[in-house]
Amino acid sequence: MARKKEKFEDMLNKLEDIVKEMDNGELNLEDSMKKYEEGIKLCSKLYKTLNNAEGKIKVLTESGEEDFN
Repeated sequence: MARKKEKFEDMLNKLEDIVKEMDNGELNLEDSMKKYEEGIKLCSKLYKTLNNAEGKIKVLTESGEEDFN
């Protein structure tokens, strides 16, 4: 069964939680490395999502009306 696509906002919230956990200084080195790796993966997914959205916006802007006044 295919995995359900995560929402951008959910991924961003997860990343914020990871940053908070790492900032509190209570994680050991091993757990910090796991959180760091998870955060890097989330950043990559978020970046791809933003790039896809930007591409769609460019296509829509170029093929549609540019003056919305």
